Amino acid sequence: MAGLEPLFAWAGAAVSRPQDALLCAVHWELVRHGYRGLRAGEQPDPGDRKTELLPAGWNTNKEVYTLCYRSLDDTRELLLKAIMVEDSMILNVMDRCSQKVADVTLAVADYINPEHLDNFHKVYKNIEELRTRIASGIIAPLGAPTEKARKEPEAEKKDPDLPRDHDPLRIPPRQPAGTRAPSWPSPVSPFAVGGEDLDPFGGRSGGMIVDPLRSGFPQPGIDPSSGIPGRLPPGAVPPGARFDPFGPLGAGRSGPDPDHLPPPGYDNMFM
Repeated sequence: MAGLEPLFAWAGAAVSRPQDALLCAVHWELVRHGYRGLRAGEQPDPGDRKTELLPAGWNTNKEVYTLCYRSLDDTRELLLKAIMVEDSMILNVMDRCSQKVADVTLAVADYINPEHLDNFHKVYKNIEELRTRIASGIIAPLGAPTEKARKEPEAEKKDPDLPRDHDPLRIPPRQPAGTRAPSWPSPVSPFAVGGEDLDPFGGRSGGMIVDPLRSGFPQPGIDPSSGIPGRLPPGAVPPGARFDPFGPLGAGRSGPDPDHLPPPGYDNMFM
C-alpha cells in the first residue's frame, strides 16, 4: 500500500500492540480516499490543520481509539472510533455533516503479524482484503469526497481545415481566403478578350484590341516584321509589335474574298 510504509516508519516507536499497526492501515486508507486527520478526540478545534499523519496522542487509549477527520473539499467531517473487543477491532464512523453512520468489524489476527511489529514488510498480511473491507464497509456507505474541480479555460476548438472567417450558415465564398486567384482562361476562349488589359504584367494575351494574329486560332504563316508584299516594306512593323492587318492575310485564304463579293443590293442606285 503506497504511502503506508513512511507512515508506519514515522509512527514505529508508538506501535507497541497489533491494534496500533492495524489502526495505522485504517488511517492511511481514509487518507487515500480523500480524508485528512485533524486531532485525537471527539471534537475538532477550528484551528486544527489537516494532515496525512496520525495526530498527537492517537494511541493513548489502546482500547478505544478516537480520531477526527475532514475531507479535502471540506464537505465531510468524520468521527472514527476503533473499539477493541477481545481480538477484534470494531470501526464505527459517523459523518457529522450528514449524520450517516458506518461500521465494520476486523479480526486483528487476519491482517497483523504480532511478532513483527518492528518490520513493516512482515507486519501486514492480506492487505488487499483489508482495503476492500474498509472501502465497502466505510467509504462506500458514507460516500467518497470529491476534490474541488479546478476550472481551467478550455482551448478553443478550431478546425485547421476551415478558414478563420468560416461561417457554416453563410454561402461559401467563390474564392477561399488565402488562395491565389485562378488563372485566366485560355485565349482560345471567346471570353478571354480583355485579359491582358486587366493584368498587363501577367504575360497573357487577349486585350481589348482584337489581334487576329494573337487570337489563338490557326493563321497563315505571316510575319509582319518581314513586310507584306505590295503593302508594307520589310521592317515597317517592329518584331513582336501588335499589328492590325488592313487587308486579307495570305494568298491561301480559304473561301471567297469578302472584298470581291458585291454587297447586297449593289444594283440599287439609291443604296
